[in-house]
Amino acid sequence: MGTKLFHRHSRKPLLSSEGNLLLTYAEQLLRLSSEAELALRTGKPRGKLRIGTLESTAATRLPPVLAHYHRANPEVQIELVTGTTRALLEQVSRYAVEAAFVAERFESKGLEMMPVFREKLVLIAPKEITAIRKAGDMRGMTVIAFGAGCSYRRTLEEWLARSRITPERVLEFGSYHAIVACVAAGSGIALVPHSVVHALHAERELSVMPLPNEFMESTTFLVWPKEHPSAALDAFTPRTASGGRRLNTSREFAIRGNVDGW
Repeated sequence: MGTKLFHRHSRKPLLSSEGNLLLTYAEQLLRLSSEAELALRTGKPRGKLRIGTLESTAATRLPPVLAHYHRANPEVQIELVTGTTRALLEQVSRYAVEAAFVAERFESKGLEMMPVFREKLVLIAPKEITAIRKAGDMRGMTVIAFGAGCSYRRTLEEWLARSRITPERVLEFGSYHAIVACVAAGSGIALVPHSVVHALHAERELSVMPLPNEFMESTTFLVWPKEHPSAALDAFTPRTASGGRRLNTSREFAIRGNVDGW
């Protein structure tokens, strides 16, 4: 250690002040080592669980799920990171988050995934617009959306592209509160999960219109790397007896009324 830890006294060495200081740290290290060994041996989830999520999922679907997980695993610190599907998949691939809730339209190479929520998508417009039945009805309108990489934005752009319509103006925002508020103020139109409109109590401020059948539903998936040793993540994505993974259909993990028990 580069310093004197003992004083020679008769036949028995005595600790110096520096030795007593080191002893305090050594005792802490030994205690932490024992705790770490016990935690690994028991497999009880501890530490931090960093989960990526779409903002809509975080606002409308996750609160009761995370609350139950926290009650069952109080020693796990949950941290949420919001972003678009593209950004979240990139973070999962480089282990910046342990898992993420993403929408459809992504490559699953190297990832495990399971469906967890089914969203009904709707078109929202200012109150004075009472009907949009086809893509051509949106010609010349401003689109309000998240940035590039948002699956719901791509769905709207695909619907428009089938009628050879390209949005003339796109306003990009980072929250559904801002998107809904701007649509209500008359700035443009947006495609959002109906659960967001309901959660924000915005039905009276907007025109809420259905989409064509091929665009009206979207599945949210939980994805994570195929090889992952985290006990905290294992507790979040229960294993089946066969070694695969499934949704727990009881209230231990989710809310009934969505996909396979969520």
